[in-house]
Amino acid sequence: MKHLIAPSLFLSLLLVACSGPKSFRSLDKEEQAAIKHYRKLVNTKDGRYHVLIMTSQGNMVVQLYNETPLHRDNFVSKVRAGFYDSLLFHRVINQFMIQGGDPTSKYAQAGQPLGSGSAPGERIPAEFRTGEGIYHQRGALAAARDNNPEKASSNCQFYIVQRQVWRPAQLDSTIAQRGLTLNDAQKKLYTTVGGTPHLDGNYTVYGMLEIGFDVLDKIAGTKTLPGDRPESDVRMKMFLLNERRK
Repeated sequence: MKHLIAPSLFLSLLLVACSGPKSFRSLDKEEQAAIKHYRKLVNTKDGRYHVLIMTSQGNMVVQLYNETPLHRDNFVSKVRAGFYDSLLFHRVINQFMIQGGDPTSKYAQAGQPLGSGSAPGERIPAEFRTGEGIYHQRGALAAARDNNPEKASSNCQFYIVQRQVWRPAQLDSTIAQRGLTLNDAQKKLYTTVGGTPHLDGNYTVYGMLEIGFDVLDKIAGTKTLPGDRPESDVRMKMFLLNERRK
């Protein structure tokens, strides 16, 4: 079942995000109800952070990997502070990914180019964990970045991989064309689950979608303008569902 955002909550997405940490009591009834609902659906005692991403197209929940602590802690701190609230998924490519987190998107006018904004502070050093089985599978939460030799990540922009399964012959052709080196686990993953193998070892994956693959597909399938910005704005709002327990 799709858990679409209530009209009153959608209007709240248009408000300016608070500058400090959000308390549960300060949230409206729809937000509180959504948090309680999704807390029941995920394992909040598994030692990982879980984040609810509410959007004007529906709700998603991601878990954050402890294996990438720099990216995890950066994302959590921004969620706590309300940094992402009212920002857009500003770049959407069907059968690839959906991207958001550009702070300039909050007040962006129609047709305004987006994607170059960043938060105060430095880039985040790359945390590639392919050796630990963390790949760009369908649903992977990863950090966007500019073209820098260290492959360091943006300190705010992220994307969620939407690409569905590859046919074996199709994957083999892509491996040959791009000169990729994939192990058996990656090949099995991309031909059964889907994903974007050419991004492995180039962009840091630091989380995984748990709930809301239908919403991911809905956002990815949104009609877009030149530059891959959706014709109709897709706004977000984020909440921590739990505090990490060691």
